[in-house]
Amino acid sequence: MMDKLDLNNLTGKCLISAPYADEDDFTGTLIYICLHNHDGAMGFIINKKIKEFSFQDIAFELPIQFKDPYMSVGLYQGGPLERTKGFILHSDEYHLSDSLNTGSGIIISSSLGVLQDIASGAGPKQKMIALGYAGWAPNQLENEIMHNRWLVTTATPELVFNSNDSQKMSEALSSLGIDLYNLAPIAGHS
Repeated sequence: MMDKLDLNNLTGKCLISAPYADEDDFTGTLIYICLHNHDGAMGFIINKKIKEFSFQDIAFELPIQFKDPYMSVGLYQGGPLERTKGFILHSDEYHLSDSLNTGSGIIISSSLGVLQDIASGAGPKQKMIALGYAGWAPNQLENEIMHNRWLVTTATPELVFNSNDSQKMSEALSSLGIDLYNLAPIAGHS
């Protein structure tokens, strides 16, 4: 039996964009919510990998020394806000004092020290880098959910870090018992 959704605290949840919503920056996205409170919400798109450049391209612009110059770290389009700002989503066995622990086994960091640790091989075991973020004003996200813009599911490190990007959406829907291909283009309230 599914618990009633608490719209007052979506921290550590994933948002699944409604398949039949109007086209926008969030069409076809899965978003990890790292912070949700009375001031609004913040999250990162976790299924839209950047293909135009890599972690190495960014790191070579910063004062970072690589242990392995060909290290692969997923670089994602985190959202439409501040697209030049980077955030590291990573597993919780690695934690710095200025990191945000979301309570779901996922930590958010933005310090250069984390990037240096990743490049030197001493960083978190699971990681991805998001450029930009998604943000909502107070009550905006709750209203969007009530108007069927988003489905909400529990986030897991497995879904965020280990699932193939092309499968993340269907895996998130499956966790709700929903098959993407059986969704109707019209939603309603009961």
